Amino acid sequence: MAELLVVVVGTTDVSLIPGISIAGPSPEATHYTPALDVEYLLTGRPKTLDVVPVTPDGIPTPAVVTRALTGDLPKLVVDAGSRIPPKIPRVVLGGVPGGDIRRGAMPREAAEEVAANGRLLGRQLARWGRVAIGESIPGGTTTAMAILLALGYDAWGRTSSASPDNPKELKARVVKEALARVKPPLDAVTAASEVGDPVHLAVASIALGVAEGGGEVVLAGGTQMAAAAALYKALGGDVERLAVATTRWILEDKSADFLGLMREVGVRRVYASRSSFGGSRCRGLRAYDRGYVKEGVAMGYALWRAESSGVDPLPQVEAELERLGKCYT
Repeated sequence: MAELLVVVVGTTDVSLIPGISIAGPSPEATHYTPALDVEYLLTGRPKTLDVVPVTPDGIPTPAVVTRALTGDLPKLVVDAGSRIPPKIPRVVLGGVPGGDIRRGAMPREAAEEVAANGRLLGRQLARWGRVAIGESIPGGTTTAMAILLALGYDAWGRTSSASPDNPKELKARVVKEALARVKPPLDAVTAASEVGDPVHLAVASIALGVAEGGGEVVLAGGTQMAAAAALYKALGGDVERLAVATTRWILEDKSADFLGLMREVGVRRVYASRSSFGGSRCRGLRAYDRGYVKEGVAMGYALWRAESSGVDPLPQVEAELERLGKCYT
């Protein structure tokens, strides 16, 4: 079966709240992360800035893993609404960057545009056969929790974090303040425009179009994909058509409840990688086994796909880090 990897990028001003995201060396830098991720994924070097995205502790982006393992896969970048537009060819859905959800995420008209264009794009992409859809949006696990709650799911404290110390209390305060402006349950577009972000809605809409077009949909990510699946369902999608691929680090994250959220939304097909980086010679990769990063940029799908083909992912990922000069011991 032919495959296509779609990576949806965008930003939310939630990532600017100190302490809520480590998907960048500082809160302000998180707005650059999606652009740098996909520029690097497609070209091998970031273009907007000459720096591969890292956490404040210097741990590399999951895009390193995805690039190392998906050289044979065609890729498409979809910009749902980015503060820093990637300097590579991409599909622009007509959305806007997400705001601070305590004051509203985006205009309803922009959300409607993302939903309509994402669905249309998905129908065209369905001709590939299998379409895996990943994401890059710092702050996205917080907006994911808000989206799930706005749609009527019990998601308090159940989404994960790129940090080993999930800032659950901070996330809950932000989400509680955001939800005070609305009365759940909401419809999909209202939930995304009031307390969500452009990326989750884009992932859901593209997935809906792929399913309607007869393609196979794999949501490639962690607890954020529970929110995408919930939006997909609220838009009228059949969750029986969905599969989700993620990492073992997401499944083992005791600060979240990935499988429980998927069950509540109705997603039954869940694939998870088995890889451990604990024995890596690269310090940054060893940190993945200590609870850093966990997912992003379709890393779980890339690992699961490699393992399913009998490939040991770690040597390829280490080789990519060495190429970048980032395999510090």
